[in-house]
Amino acid sequence: MTKPIPKIYATRFFQLVTSRQFAEADRILERIKQKMHISERNRGYFQALYGMLLTQRNNNDRYAFLSSIDLTNKKQLKKYRQEFLSHAESHLHAEYDRGFFEAWADYFRVLPRLEVPVFSTINKSVVEKEAEAQEVAEKKITNEEKELVEQVTVESKRKKEFTEEKTETEQVEPHQKTLFEFAK
Repeated sequence: MTKPIPKIYATRFFQLVTSRQFAEADRILERIKQKMHISERNRGYFQALYGMLLTQRNNNDRYAFLSSIDLTNKKQLKKYRQEFLSHAESHLHAEYDRGFFEAWADYFRVLPRLEVPVFSTINKSVVEKEAEAQEVAEKKITNEEKELVEQVTVESKRKKEFTEEKTETEQVEPHQKTLFEFAK
């Protein structure tokens, strides 16, 4: 078995990426690349780190995993860590994949211990923006529903008035002529 990537470098990398210090994170990533032993597992680990850096740097992708999670929700972070650990330990995955999942598990091990800066919660704002968009859509639907209900009530009032008029004309005595009869 080959020597794993030093956890001290990985932990420092996670801190830098989370606090959006990309230049320093690039330097740490380069140092990790120089220190790591060549193996499939380490390649997977390194690629996961590189992907985290790219995702955080270009955080406008709402489909990216990191953009859609709440970095302050410790319960959710723990759940994700357990999920990644189960994949990292599974012998059904190739060594490369196991290294990839191990990097993510390590990241979610470190995340709850970090103080997430306000400006790095841009990921949270993406989720909040989507929630606001959904609320706006729901409000639009409710406004449309209200308009529809108003239209239905207006129509039902008209029908009710029409039926009341009809019953009044039907109640007229037979020897009197009604407007309806004159219209014939």
